[in-house]
Amino acid sequence: MSQTRGKYDFCIGLVLAMSSSIFIGGSFILKKKGLLRLARKGSMRAGQGGHAYLKEWLWWAGLLSMGAGEVANFAAYAFAPATLVTPLGALSVLVSAILSSFFLNEKLNLHGKIGCLLSILGSTVMVIHAPQEEEVETLDEMSHKLGDPGFVVFATLVVIVSLILICVVGPRHGQTNILVYITICSVIGALSVSCVKGLGIAIKELFAGKPVLKHPLSWILLLSLTVCVSTQINYLNRALDIFNTSIVTPIYYVIFTTSVLTCSAILFKEWQHMEADDIIGTLSGFLTIIVGIFLLHAFKDVNFTLANLPLSLRKDDRAANGTLLSAYDSFNDDEESSACLGEMQSTESLSARRNGSLSPF
Repeated sequence: MSQTRGKYDFCIGLVLAMSSSIFIGGSFILKKKGLLRLARKGSMRAGQGGHAYLKEWLWWAGLLSMGAGEVANFAAYAFAPATLVTPLGALSVLVSAILSSFFLNEKLNLHGKIGCLLSILGSTVMVIHAPQEEEVETLDEMSHKLGDPGFVVFATLVVIVSLILICVVGPRHGQTNILVYITICSVIGALSVSCVKGLGIAIKELFAGKPVLKHPLSWILLLSLTVCVSTQINYLNRALDIFNTSIVTPIYYVIFTTSVLTCSAILFKEWQHMEADDIIGTLSGFLTIIVGIFLLHAFKDVNFTLANLPLSLRKDDRAANGTLLSAYDSFNDDEESSACLGEMQSTESLSARRNGSLSPF
């Protein structure tokens, strides 16, 4: 009976996690569509300090979709292991990229399509090999887990590292090194996920009629979650304001998910109940998602499609066969190279103006 219940909860958590990704990914499209409609009407844009978007129903639909996604994600932690729920958050990026190509006319190049495919395959592998039984079902069990010496040491290290990064490293290198602010968000995010997991269990007990509100752990988890999420939002916004979003997003996903998986392994000891092939499958799926997200973001401004592939192959074949280029071909190649170089320089200058003066890292 317990095993059947565990599989039932796993399926509920999986559906909630995937629904969360769909809602959150779609929310960006709805908000963007609303802002574009306002721009066509001549209203003051949000980036210029305008608030006309508050009268746009598409923007409100996007906000409600975002809220529904966050609620579904919160509930998913109450049913499924964090090892499964957190990596599936990458699907929201995938959903957003696919919908953008259909509704916002944003081109999805070959690298992006391969990245989407890899993200889907990696998520499928993780779902197949993730632990399916829930180890913690009550607040008393959660309290016992939080008091485990291994987790206490881990949480203490996280707090110490975060304080050092915030008070010492951040003021000195936060403006030039992209890893500083992202690391703060990521390591604190591991604790926030643990708090969400505990509060999800508390809500399940509350619906079961148990006196959850009298349990001190409920309020401790709520206060801790508020502090952690506030800190994450603050430093993530700093990172996004200073550095390019296409760089911040994949780096943040990798470090944040790695931190959550480490915290989950220490707190819930999910890996101790998994077979070797499941552990390898979970890690392989996670790495596949990382590669997919990297391809989706890092090369999104590169104009490379299947139509360009035959031309590239013909050039490679000619070089491999030692065929001498005619003066006409050489002139064309030089002209193409100059055009590409000019386009790249224009793109870089536009990106620099958009993102401010960025220091190398």
